[in-house]
Amino acid sequence: MKIAVTGASGFVGRHVLQVLALSKDVQVVAASRRAADASWLPAGMAHVAIDMGGPVEDAFRRLGEPDAVIHLAWDGLPNYRARHHFETQLPEQYRFLRQLAESGLRSLVCAGTCFEYGMRSGELDENLVPDPSNPYGFAKDALRRELQFLAADTGLALTWARLFYMYGEGQAPGSLYSQFIAASKRGDAEFAMSGGEQLRDFLHVRDVARYLVTLALLHAGAGVVNVCSGTPTSVRSLVEGWRETYQMPMKLVLGHFPYPSYEPMAFWGRNAKLQQLMGAM
Repeated sequence: MKIAVTGASGFVGRHVLQVLALSKDVQVVAASRRAADASWLPAGMAHVAIDMGGPVEDAFRRLGEPDAVIHLAWDGLPNYRARHHFETQLPEQYRFLRQLAESGLRSLVCAGTCFEYGMRSGELDENLVPDPSNPYGFAKDALRRELQFLAADTGLALTWARLFYMYGEGQAPGSLYSQFIAASKRGDAEFAMSGGEQLRDFLHVRDVARYLVTLALLHAGAGVVNVCSGTPTSVRSLVEGWRETYQMPMKLVLGHFPYPSYEPMAFWGRNAKLQQLMGAM
């Protein structure tokens, strides 16, 4: 089987490549916007530089005419409230993916976001009607709708993987996890954070990558799937767990940062569909 991964040089993409490197009988093409230093690629993987903002007419051929694409590319994060997401990214993303589907792509796993659910609190199920409240969530939900029409016309098997909160090695320097690791390496006595009482759904990025690869290899056309733990965890508990794991005696300075205004205080995903699919491996 031949799989192409877009956004391959990003946080999630690099972990997806590591999982694919362990998969038997899978040929992988890694795609990112700029020419890559091959040192970060697992052995035997090819790299293709593709800018979705430029010409995309031969993108399917350049990706090696893959059987499936895991599409992770998206620009402009973590500024979730920028109009760039629907003014620039949405039309570029659809144009690129439409070209792949019309050129012969048969299966697509596309990364969505829990922000498609909007400001709802509590457990979030795939059957809920999306109601995004920030430009990023709006753009992702609009892309999903466009791709569903495209799939109906072209026969594309679409899996929309709604990602929740991830953490792990290689995350952006401004992320909570990366800031905590940096503080621990410096030997800081204190770690400033929010009040930490907000409940979220957290998964290590290695688990996210494993789920995405399994969806691509075994479950073409699965529709919308929450890629999440299914367990509400407070941010404070998460950080305390890291502190225990790394044996760092840092004092948590709670309430230093305000809670984000673009997300509710408590929400997590229902992962029954994901677990059903993983059980059918």
